[in-house]
Amino acid sequence: MSTSDHSAAPASFSVSVADVELEADDLDPGQIVSGEPVVTGKVLWESADGKQVRGIWQITPGVVTDVEANELFVVVSGRATVEVEGGETLEVGPGSACVLREGDRTTWTVHETLRKAYHISY
Repeated sequence: MSTSDHSAAPASFSVSVADVELEADDLDPGQIVSGEPVVTGKVLWESADGKQVRGIWQITPGVVTDVEANELFVVVSGRATVEVEGGETLEVGPGSACVLREGDRTTWTVHETLRKAYHISY
């Protein structure tokens, strides 16, 4: 953030990622490959122009597909295998930092309920 943006930014804050109360989030039924995964999340901060979002996201076990945005996330709990179409297969778990590129087509196999803290840029 540039110095000029600092005055317009919300106050600095800290949260316990494991304890943040999450809200129901829609999951398009067309994305579900198997199981009955449930998605919850909480946006902690969003830029005025909507081009950057920071928050907490969680998904229960199952298999889903997605088309990604530019994202950096850190897994707090749980485990998943993220297959990137035409690319790597990523094994993620507690402490994993992961970068996804905008447009990546992914298949998430969630083995244990996964909670992550993320930053997305559109």
